[in-house]
Amino acid sequence: MGLFEMSDAQTALPQQQSKQRQYATLIYAAFIAGLCSIIYELLIATTVSYFMGDSVKFFSLTIGLYMAAMGFGSYISKFITDKLLQRFVIAEILLGLIGGISIPLLYFTYTTTALFYPTYVVLTLCIGFLIGLEIPFLTRLMENYQVLKSNIANILSLDYLGALIATIAFPFFLLPVMGIYQSSLLFGLINMSIAAVVLYAYRKTLGKTGKKLQFLAAAMSVVIVVMLVFSSQTLKEWDQMLYNGRIVHSEQTPYQKITLTKSKDDLRLYLNGVLQFSSVDEYRYHESLVMMPMTYADKPIKRVLVLGAGDGLAVRELLKYPEIAQIVLVDLDARMTALAKNNPHLLDINLGSLGNPKVQVVIADAFVFLEQNKQAFDLIINDLPDPNTIALSRLYSKQYYRLARANLTSDGLMVTQATSPFFVKPAFWSIAKTIEAAGFDYTYPYHTNVPSFGDWGFVLSALQPINFIPKRPVENSLFLTHETMPSLFVFEKDIQEIDVEINQIDKPVVLDYYLNSWRYFSD
Repeated sequence: MGLFEMSDAQTALPQQQSKQRQYATLIYAAFIAGLCSIIYELLIATTVSYFMGDSVKFFSLTIGLYMAAMGFGSYISKFITDKLLQRFVIAEILLGLIGGISIPLLYFTYTTTALFYPTYVVLTLCIGFLIGLEIPFLTRLMENYQVLKSNIANILSLDYLGALIATIAFPFFLLPVMGIYQSSLLFGLINMSIAAVVLYAYRKTLGKTGKKLQFLAAAMSVVIVVMLVFSSQTLKEWDQMLYNGRIVHSEQTPYQKITLTKSKDDLRLYLNGVLQFSSVDEYRYHESLVMMPMTYADKPIKRVLVLGAGDGLAVRELLKYPEIAQIVLVDLDARMTALAKNNPHLLDINLGSLGNPKVQVVIADAFVFLEQNKQAFDLIINDLPDPNTIALSRLYSKQYYRLARANLTSDGLMVTQATSPFFVKPAFWSIAKTIEAAGFDYTYPYHTNVPSFGDWGFVLSALQPINFIPKRPVENSLFLTHETMPSLFVFEKDIQEIDVEINQIDKPVVLDYYLNSWRYFSD
């Protein structure tokens, strides 16, 4: 081999290695792009759903805006013909920054301004537009390494693989372990890594421009890192702005955000920002829920099924009745029941009810439990969160109440918390009519005033007519008496029954009734 031949071979080897490194960098970029794009979409849709309710509406709107912006970004990319590598890096830096701080921005605008909706729309469109640029840019950048058909196949397969991993990681790891806020910042940094590795792999090609972009990427990464370091304290301060009392416990579970606040003697539980009880007046709610069916039941109540009520307060009321031999409490969220068993604030008011030997706690979806259960109950208590999402509305459906009826003894009773007959009147009467349509021939709506909630309603139902003669003493009540109980069945003129549809799984009208009514009072 001649001198010049050896020189050419020595030159070709580093060039080949550099080319391989650049190709691997673009492959990495395609994978991370797919990972981050889905995560941003899920984070934004979940955050807006948490704050505003109606998950179907906001997930649909987010997907629609996102896809439209992606399409526009892809279209615009064809007009970008020069400095493709630099523009790709700039797009990734912007995407890492905007995507990373998207959830902090939504938190900030929700708690301090009236710009939440515009911010949500602008963020979704900006992120979607930048993501729309990625695949066209990557495809064109990889023209120097493989033919078009291989480029498209490799980029899309890795992009979709990243998306798959993201959809699995989001509900099972990111949401319960890191929460929405910190996940946003983390993936901003992960997205920024695309810019970092591309700038390193193409440092000779980019020259001075590359150094400027390195500085920009580093500066934006520092901003995100600082926000991540101080995220716990920031979250505490912003959470505190949403609640009146001092936050004594806050955690994100796979299903919901649980928050406990304390102000003097008032302990309050919030799920996803929605008040579940105030210790100042919760006895009015729970006595109405439990003591009404227990007082009027003709036969002894031995077995009771409680669906929801993971805070243990309904069970506390049931344990006042010695005749009850077994209470089965079914709750979807293991963290909620664990909190009720161990948190000193909750133990003070539920009196350790979930630790009682009579109580069996089952972690399961209420619908699934009713499908699989084989033993009938004398009393079923539905103490579920309000139907403010599509998932919760199915627990107020005709199909759900039919399952409940199948789990009830022939002379048993069922009681359901049914939202407010004043604030969400259509939802309340829809629930009552749905229970009747499910085969409960005898339904008895009633209501009471719970100051922290307002006028609140329930539906007592049975397969046999109820004789409204008290059968049991009112055990250690703070609110109800035999004399006042009949008044709960009286509905004043402005909240009397109206003509509404029944709620079904494939037509969840109660969700629309509920959200539209609350929107009217909140505007």
